Amino acid sequence: MRLLIFLLLGSLLTTTTTFAQKDTPITVATYNLRYNNKGDGINAWPNRKENVKALIQFHEFDLFGTQEALRDQLTDVAELTEFAFLGAGRDDGKEAGEHSAIFYKKDRFKVLQSGNFWLSETPDKPGKGWDATCCNRICSWAKFNDLKTKKDFYFFSVHFDHQGVEARRQSGKLMVEKIKGIAKNTPAILVGDFNSTPDTEQIKTIQTLLNDSHSVTKMPPYGPEGTFNSFKFDAPMDQRIDYIFVSKQFDVLKYGVLTDAKEQRYPSDHQPVVVKVVLK
Repeated sequence: MRLLIFLLLGSLLTTTTTFAQKDTPITVATYNLRYNNKGDGINAWPNRKENVKALIQFHEFDLFGTQEALRDQLTDVAELTEFAFLGAGRDDGKEAGEHSAIFYKKDRFKVLQSGNFWLSETPDKPGKGWDATCCNRICSWAKFNDLKTKKDFYFFSVHFDHQGVEARRQSGKLMVEKIKGIAKNTPAILVGDFNSTPDTEQIKTIQTLLNDSHSVTKMPPYGPEGTFNSFKFDAPMDQRIDYIFVSKQFDVLKYGVLTDAKEQRYPSDHQPVVVKVVLK
């Protein structure tokens, strides 16, 4: 009799554990890290990199996209040894120039596929798109298997142009086209700095495919509306330009814009946007 009870309890515990793992949330973030610019003085990367790393660890990010970071900055963040990263430099498709990188916890996620494309009329090679005059713009993506839930999904990290109005508009269309072509019906997450407010055509275009996590979070959005601070502690932060979009297969449990600061200095000129999601 005791043996039977023991076996039943063991079976119940196993079932409960399996159920819990299937519903394990993922803490997802997007963070424009500001490129390593010596002209930023006290806000230059060497003076804030430890604060960036501390923020990521304290808030227990599982998976996050970065924008603007150069390769050396990514290597610095990867000193958080629980993470690995992928993504290519926008200037040569290798390591040159800013990245839209993806960091993931190595013990939680397995990379099944990955790739990059550029926001231009010729997305398969480095180049500026439409009316962009400053920079190449790149999107990096990966297909992950969540080792806890055994579920697959795609993750895209991108940075839209800051000057070209047409470039941003067309980039919205390209993202929808590319996500449909790459992810197809598999669940997908898109994060990034879109240099666009919610009322713009490009953001509305993306919302024809994916949900804005700010709009569908079960808990009311936390923190300021805006996500850009210009390294000013008293910035109004009323313009939302950084986003996390999710396909309908995800429940967004909560959404927040973090305002962590040390000695009234932010770790970057953008605030990190963080969500907790569950893949249904």
